[in-house]
Amino acid sequence: MAKRSASQKQSTQILWVEGRWKSNPEFVPSLQKKGFFVEIVSTGKDAISSLTRQDLQLVVVDAASMRTSGRRICKAIRERVNGMPIVLIADPDNPLEDGEDCANVTLALPFTSRKLVNRIQPLLPSDEDRMLKAGPVHLDIEGKQVRSYGRSTPLTPRLVRLLKMFMDRKGEVIEREDLFKKVWRTNYTGDTRTLDVHISWLRQAIEKDPKKPKLLRTIRGVGYRLDA
Repeated sequence: MAKRSASQKQSTQILWVEGRWKSNPEFVPSLQKKGFFVEIVSTGKDAISSLTRQDLQLVVVDAASMRTSGRRICKAIRERVNGMPIVLIADPDNPLEDGEDCANVTLALPFTSRKLVNRIQPLLPSDEDRMLKAGPVHLDIEGKQVRSYGRSTPLTPRLVRLLKMFMDRKGEVIEREDLFKKVWRTNYTGDTRTLDVHISWLRQAIEKDPKKPKLLRTIRGVGYRLDA
């Protein structure tokens, strides 16, 4: 199982569907203490409405707190967002039928908060899953940082866009005007000296020796190319 950083946990959005009777009052506070963001809704209808959020990464259906099997809510979530990881906290008095699979993980009470966290973590994207990679360069777009040759460097949003463009078109010469138009989002390219400054900053972040760049190459009279 890939190790998850504290910053990544803080960016993890969990939707918690809970009824009137809490199965364990410590579950949600324990997740929050671990750095997860937890949004609580009380009905299946509210859960379906919340699925439109782009940053939602997992749903916990606490069927025990609703005194139901959770089958209908899980099925509705599957129909709305296929592939959304679901953890079901089963109600011992309303078990699912044998062989019925409506969640990625089903937990039967009683169990500890630690077990819940341990079962949730494998369902979430790891740090490596979030990385855009090109040779030694690993760009964390969401975290706005790049790792290269074992060194991590924070980047501004513009530097992230610039480096991503190079990585998406690795090995291809990209003209200066094209870089300026797409990264700065303007058609004015009369003065692209600021591009040179940003290229210098990127080289400081990704090159072993920024004065003798081996990855981010200058193609004289044309533009730049990422050789990674």
